[in-house]
Amino acid sequence: MNTKDFESFLSSRLSQLRNQKKVSARDMSLSIGQSENYINSIENKRILPSMTVFFYICEYLGIHPKDFFNDTVENPTLTQELTEKFSRLNAKQAQHILALIDDLLES
Repeated sequence: MNTKDFESFLSSRLSQLRNQKKVSARDMSLSIGQSENYINSIENKRILPSMTVFFYICEYLGIHPKDFFNDTVENPTLTQELTEKFSRLNAKQAQHILALIDDLLES
C-alpha cells in the first residue's frame, strides 16, 4: 500500500467508525484533546495523526488499533461485544448460536 492509499484508507475508515459511533467530527476532536477541526482534517486527507493521537482515536472509538486496520470487519465495536458475550456461553449454547448464524447467512 502506498502513502496515498494509506491516507485514503485512514480517512474513510475513520469516518466510517466515527459515524458508527454517531458522533460529530468536532465532538470527537475535542474529546481526544485536539482542535475542533482535527478529525475533519484527517477525514479530508489534509493531515495524518501522530501515533499517540492515533492511539487516542482508537481508545475513543473503543477498538484495538489492529481492528482499525482490519477492513474485513465492518463494525469492530459490535464484533468485540459479540465475541465477549459468545465466550461466556457454554458449548451447547454456542452450538445453538452457530446454527442460528449459519441459518441467517444462508438466507
